[in-house]
Amino acid sequence: MYQTSLLIGNHRRMASSGTTFERHNPLSRLPVTVAPAATADDAKAAADAAAAAFADWSTLGPNERRMRLLASADRLQTKANDFVAAMAEEIGATEGWARFNVHLATNMLREAAALTTQVGGETLPSDKPGTLALTIRQPAGVVLGIAPWNAPIILGVRAIATPLACGNTVILKGSELCPRTHGLIVEAMIEAGLGDGIVNYLSNAPKDAAEIVNTLIAHPAVRRINFTGSTRVGRLIAEQAASHLKPVLLELGGKAPQVVLDDADVDHAVKAAIFGAFMNQGQICMSTERIVVDTAVADAFVQRFAERARTLKVGDPADGSAPLGSVVDESTVERCMALIADATAKGAVVKAGGTAQGTLMTATVVDHVTADMRLYHEESFGPVVAIVRGTGIEELIALANDTPYGLTSAIFSRDVTKALQIAQRLESGICHINGPTVHDEAHIPFGGVKASGYGRFGGQAGIAEFTELRQITIEPGDQSYPF
Repeated sequence: MYQTSLLIGNHRRMASSGTTFERHNPLSRLPVTVAPAATADDAKAAADAAAAAFADWSTLGPNERRMRLLASADRLQTKANDFVAAMAEEIGATEGWARFNVHLATNMLREAAALTTQVGGETLPSDKPGTLALTIRQPAGVVLGIAPWNAPIILGVRAIATPLACGNTVILKGSELCPRTHGLIVEAMIEAGLGDGIVNYLSNAPKDAAEIVNTLIAHPAVRRINFTGSTRVGRLIAEQAASHLKPVLLELGGKAPQVVLDDADVDHAVKAAIFGAFMNQGQICMSTERIVVDTAVADAFVQRFAERARTLKVGDPADGSAPLGSVVDESTVERCMALIADATAKGAVVKAGGTAQGTLMTATVVDHVTADMRLYHEESFGPVVAIVRGTGIEELIALANDTPYGLTSAIFSRDVTKALQIAQRLESGICHINGPTVHDEAHIPFGGVKASGYGRFGGQAGIAEFTELRQITIEPGDQSYPF
């Protein structure tokens, strides 16, 4: 087993209670990581360390912050093999997915480094004679980032990179499912010389998660919280933060539709759907969960899509011979199989897959899914995609929007003007025309609407989330007042 540690104020330490928890490999079920089970006292220590480091980091020149973030990116990249091993053992990820995580996370750190000189303000006119009005953006304070397991390097880095660029100090609370993987991120940044207490790392046993998060949210130094994960937990975090009047950025669940119009290039749409639905076994917040296809092309689309899905091999990521690896745990298999069983009992038809051996699930295509089926509404977060048929643009839009979620979407049509008009009517924070629902770039605003959360990561939008916008006026000294 691999032994991890807490990282607080640049010091490795065990939990103050001395307790640990284990993470087991989803395939072998053998323990692969033993990690400290942080206590409330450890959480307070991490927040205190970040608060102590804030004064120096927030006033450090932007170019020095840039250089340290670039060094962190370089160091993260050198740990690629460690990340590959950790992700395979902790969450059953393929080598390709792990290396993509390293690639995009490295780019996120470099993009964050570029933002250090873009934390600006503006001058504004004032009706008061002789007065100059200014706005400035300043670091908020300590930022708590809570990252999930499914894209652990990408989402772990995203939780802390822009906050650091803006001059905040941070605490990364890692996922209980990948404590080694998340710990490697902070380890890389400390080894790169980021500085004492600027970034801190906590791992906790699953049973202690609520206590640790609530302790951190309540800490006076913590001024911003960002969370990526389930809508259920996001609501709890938002409620807790609201009681302390602290802003939260939430990126939550999704049920992303890929809309295929009657004039779409079917082959192109099939390729995008294969990638969008089955990359990382469908365990991505942006995964294509529903394909809303016009009846005029539905039969042709489903036939080709199912044929491609059946060619996707699933296997142990340690072998490196299959594009699909393990799902994260047996509960994922149980949830997905229950959704499939409910759909088929009500008239849906499995066109590909529908089987599992342990945590190895085949790429599954379920056709003729309707609104009375759980698969139509519930996020599978696995390699299961629903085919929903409709006729005409209005019905396709209504079907695409018939979900509580609204993170990402896609439209396929040869008429880009028409597709753009439809994109503006889809209830999602993100929409891709003639591209898959799975798409993310470090400099582009990212986030959802409805039950998929609020706030935006990425670029100038990220700066707005992690800074305080302040007004300052410079006024003449010889003013007269009414009394």
